[in-house]
Amino acid sequence: MIKEVYNVVGVMSGTSLDGLDLVYVKFQFKKAWRFEIIYSETISYDSQWVETLKGLVTCSLDALKEIDFHYTNYLSLKIKSFINTYNIQDIHAICSHGHTALHQPEKGLTYQIGNMSHLAKLLEETVVCDFRVQDVALGGQGAPLVPIGDKLLFSEYDFCLNLGGFANISTEIAEERIAYDICPVNIVLNHYVKQLGFEYDDEGNIAATGTINNELLQNLNNLEFYKKIYPKSLGLEWVDKSIFPPINSFHLDVKDILATFIEHIALQLSSEINKKNNVSVLITGGGVYNKFLIERLKIYTKNDIVIPPASIIEFKEALIFGFLGVLKLRNEVNCLKSVTGASKNHCSGEIFNFKK
Repeated sequence: MIKEVYNVVGVMSGTSLDGLDLVYVKFQFKKAWRFEIIYSETISYDSQWVETLKGLVTCSLDALKEIDFHYTNYLSLKIKSFINTYNIQDIHAICSHGHTALHQPEKGLTYQIGNMSHLAKLLEETVVCDFRVQDVALGGQGAPLVPIGDKLLFSEYDFCLNLGGFANISTEIAEERIAYDICPVNIVLNHYVKQLGFEYDDEGNIAATGTINNELLQNLNNLEFYKKIYPKSLGLEWVDKSIFPPINSFHLDVKDILATFIEHIALQLSSEINKKNNVSVLITGGGVYNKFLIERLKIYTKNDIVIPPASIIEFKEALIFGFLGVLKLRNEVNCLKSVTGASKNHCSGEIFNFKK
């Protein structure tokens, strides 16, 4: 039954391993979609889960299935805790992305752990999840999926740019929503700053003291991925193969690695947002808090950089996966072929019902 109002919990875990993002959101449709984030929280992973999730790409399928079972149980506990903490009573669905364990769309493979059917039984709620598999089966990249939310929830901006583990962007071209991954961001920056004992480079202060290595910068900018046209997407496997080896071969101090890679990010981002002039760019994701990165980006573009409230910066992806779940419940398109390269627009995801 189609409703006018949906109250859902959106759940997102990104490749940067910052933690589990949860939001309780009210979506309402009257001629256009509106939303209100009522509660939001990030639950950090403990060191054991960080190491487990970091190593997923090296696991066998049997090992992934076992981790999937345990991670689904873990999700249920954290989602229950979120619901209980805020005494949330009215829930139409839990809409969860899970965590990407394997993403090789060129081989027809994608696997997100935490999307097992028993999650609905554990939570005693309807669960909508596993949004990527169908798109890959239809020949798509299975990513990015957020652009349908950009189109329907944030249409006042010319570009929606997210700086998480990876940078991805969406925009309208010839009345079609186009979106793609641009380059790695926090997945690389956090990897190196941890060698200094920090989880992240606060405001980019360490990077700001570093010196750019121009030879490394040129090597990074010349990577084949940046010459490809959309649709295109990135995963941890590509970072392990194409980013870490050239950086490590230079044997630089961490501060110089950070400075060089931030310059690389700023150049890659600006090359995309400068394809339009005098436009607004909404930037979200943890990378927004890297002031040094934002300063470098502003040097390379004259377009209007818009930094939204913290609730949008930090929880936009969880918000939109909640929205993808709502569209799935309504049997409406939530995955765009113009974005992923799939053979058709479609309504992706699985619905696991729990009857109370």
